[in-house]
Amino acid sequence: MPFASLGLDASILKAVADQGYTEPTPIQKAAIPAVIEGIDVIGIAQTGTGKTAAFTLPLLTRLLRTANNTHKGRVRCLILAPTRELVVQIAENVAAYSRYSGAVVATCYGGVSERPQIAALRRGCDFLVATPGRLLDLGSQGHGDLSSVECLVLDEADRMLDMGFLPAINTIVRALPPERQTLMFSATLSREIETLTKQYQRSPKLIEVGRRANPAETVTQLLFECPGALKQVMLHHLLKDEAMNMVLVFARTKHGADRVCRKLDGDGVSCAAIHANRSQAQRQRALQAFKNGEIRVLVATDIASRGIDVEGISHVVNFDFPDQIEDYVHRIGRTGRALSTGTAVTFITREDLGDLRRLERIVGKHLHCGKLQGFDYTQQAPPRTPEDFQRHQDPRAGAHNSEREGRPQGGRHGGFRASQGNYRPFGRPGTRRSGGPK
Repeated sequence: MPFASLGLDASILKAVADQGYTEPTPIQKAAIPAVIEGIDVIGIAQTGTGKTAAFTLPLLTRLLRTANNTHKGRVRCLILAPTRELVVQIAENVAAYSRYSGAVVATCYGGVSERPQIAALRRGCDFLVATPGRLLDLGSQGHGDLSSVECLVLDEADRMLDMGFLPAINTIVRALPPERQTLMFSATLSREIETLTKQYQRSPKLIEVGRRANPAETVTQLLFECPGALKQVMLHHLLKDEAMNMVLVFARTKHGADRVCRKLDGDGVSCAAIHANRSQAQRQRALQAFKNGEIRVLVATDIASRGIDVEGISHVVNFDFPDQIEDYVHRIGRTGRALSTGTAVTFITREDLGDLRRLERIVGKHLHCGKLQGFDYTQQAPPRTPEDFQRHQDPRAGAHNSEREGRPQGGRHGGFRASQGNYRPFGRPGTRRSGGPK
């Protein structure tokens, strides 16, 4: 089934062809006609299956075929995503698909100056791609008019709930017109997501591709016993394999990611770290270097498990077992994307055995954990350096100093300014919001 059979506008088809795509993925085949029809959709599919195009392509077609009622300062389509990286990725995709249609795309996320984003809101746009935290912040300052939004998209909805964005999303939704199309895309269909659909959607069509919460079949999963003190040594041993040419390593904490990166650099392995303590510019530079092949290894916290879409990742290494078992699926989904194959390696310590059993129940199959052939398990752990004993103090980090980027902290509540038409309040006046990056 070619894209041309799905009812997409000719200008969109031309842009899709420019990207080199000829056949839609299963989620795209099922979702695109439904979205064009204007009905609400719940799309459940694993990462790397083309969910972004599944909603951006038909929405572009719908906007082109309806009267353009975008006035100054108004937004036609609002897309909410959990992380800065994912916002940038979605906006880039929308811009590429709309190159022949002239759709205006704007972004709204933390870690960068507010001024360009405020200016974009004042001008108005066809698509606004935003993190809930920054949009809530700007709305509380009186910037933005969401009273004309025709479609709301919640991308990676399960992740946004995990990150504590539900209050912010509820506030934003109250500023939207009730007569709108609402699309929700997620990797899992949890009870929380089902509750959300009842609250936000009207008779939605459920489109589920693949088994729930299961890793992609294109990913080979390898689990190795590893004493905690030898993790860094085992990682160095694995990286001697030249086939591991583009590797994404997941650490549990920001401090841990920096420590892994520092030791790899000392071993002569080109690498960079990405987490919430890095500025947006630093994160984008690291991602670009990874994409360009300038560095071999990118070390990340779970901030990257959903927002990074990099082609050609050969291996994912779970240096630390994830705090949230569900994050395992999203981590390993960074490799083996689309029709390619990949390998996920997970280090299992004695403390992880209980979580491993829980993971097996989630993925629905036994995961064999054995010893890594050729690795000397009798060797002494390397001596610890002063940096190993450092602990970055972060009041938001929780018991394990785990990252909670984007989690709303407290709240300034205000209201979106209505430039024209009916005004829907966006919270209540208060003090300026505080908290971390959005």
